[in-house]
Amino acid sequence: MTYKQLISRFLLLLVVALFSFPATAQDGQEGAAAEASAPAGEANIDEGKTLFRNYCATCHNKNMKDNLTGPALGGLEERWADYPREDLYSWIRNSQAMVNAGHPRAVELWNEWKPTVMNNFNLTDQEIENIIAYVDYVYTGKDKVGQAVAQGPAVVVEKPNNTPLFIALAVILAILAVVLARIVANLNYMVQVREGNAPAHRKTLVEILTSKGLIAFVIFALVVLGGYTTVNNAIMLGRQQGYAPEQPIKFSHATHAGLQKIDCQYCHDGARRSKHSVIPAANTCMNCHAAIKVGSTYGTAELSKIYASIGWNPNTDSYIENYDGMSQADIEKIFKKWIGDTYVKEKGGIDAEGERLIEDQWDGIVSSLTNETKEKIQGPIEWVRIHNLPDHAYFNHAQHVSVGKVACQTCHGPVEEMAVVQQYSPLSMGWCINCHRQTEVQFAGNEYYKTYETYHEEIARGERDKVTVEEIGGLECQKCHY
Repeated sequence: MTYKQLISRFLLLLVVALFSFPATAQDGQEGAAAEASAPAGEANIDEGKTLFRNYCATCHNKNMKDNLTGPALGGLEERWADYPREDLYSWIRNSQAMVNAGHPRAVELWNEWKPTVMNNFNLTDQEIENIIAYVDYVYTGKDKVGQAVAQGPAVVVEKPNNTPLFIALAVILAILAVVLARIVANLNYMVQVREGNAPAHRKTLVEILTSKGLIAFVIFALVVLGGYTTVNNAIMLGRQQGYAPEQPIKFSHATHAGLQKIDCQYCHDGARRSKHSVIPAANTCMNCHAAIKVGSTYGTAELSKIYASIGWNPNTDSYIENYDGMSQADIEKIFKKWIGDTYVKEKGGIDAEGERLIEDQWDGIVSSLTNETKEKIQGPIEWVRIHNLPDHAYFNHAQHVSVGKVACQTCHGPVEEMAVVQQYSPLSMGWCINCHRQTEVQFAGNEYYKTYETYHEEIARGERDKVTVEEIGGLECQKCHY
């Protein structure tokens, strides 16, 4: 056997051993978990997680507690406890068949969620049990601590994070590659010396590491890694489900939309007439807060920021003349007086606590209304954007709100319950497409759809009972990517 054959076999065995190690270790852990979590006939939570992501996550919230396009799945077993288990299986496989058959629970769900129709799923009983086990696992919070699921002996072992291991192996392989490359070079040189055709100059390690071939390989690897990272980040752009940034003013939708029952479109009036829902200007706030000057939760702290941004003097109930050219020191006097007078009305006088409150609230005004690019307090409030679709995706609020009659909560969730607004829906392409496939177009009394004569005639003849967005072109690429 030659030196080259010996080295080649050694390298092959080394690479196989190194790459087999983490896989074998992980497979062993997952195999043990599978044995512990999925005895014959028992629910397998790992498989349930995969099935949930593939079939359910588009319409059902992954926290299992909040509604999305479909209801929250947490506690579904209790809600179906009065019916045979097979009824739940049948509902998941073909919900409309059960509705048409008059099943009480199916009809109840349909009346609550219509016209949204659940897709039919060709799942086995075992696969459904796996999904139910995973739902219960997340719903009960046991996914946060890695405990066992209460149902049966199912156990889920948290998968270890192998990233550090792979990084270490990559470093080791890189070092071994350099060492072995040097060994191969030395062996080749020895063979050449023995055969009498050795080169005059023997390559050094530096020359090997800076050779064109190695540099080209490194550049290729960096291009591949950079491309993968770029594409992966682009796919996730704007899909920050649960994102709830801190805003310059602590505006509570739970107070305004929930407690006070203010309609969404009173503030976001662009939703009914334009592509954007628009952020309400401070003038909209002043329609109410010219009279309501002390908040129920934060007192003067947050409302004073609105007044300071727009130039409203709460001491005199009037707009300040030449406010844009006023110095920060003069603005400070106005609002410190307002905060102090309000405190005196509540407490009867200014004490040390009152002095601190005045300073803290003024500092809050300055920090909320100024930043590196906005030096003056005067001017619009710079809210932090939450929902941010990529530029290549077109979405028109008016089309959905005015024409489609889609409720705001369909996409934005129960905003009327949110003290701090968050991105409720995934806003992914699959989520939008699935909604278009399931959502029934409101043809009755809607002049916008009167041109679809064929569908109107079929409905009148009883040949169809609904028309979905998909059927009127809702899945055409140009609708969103023109």
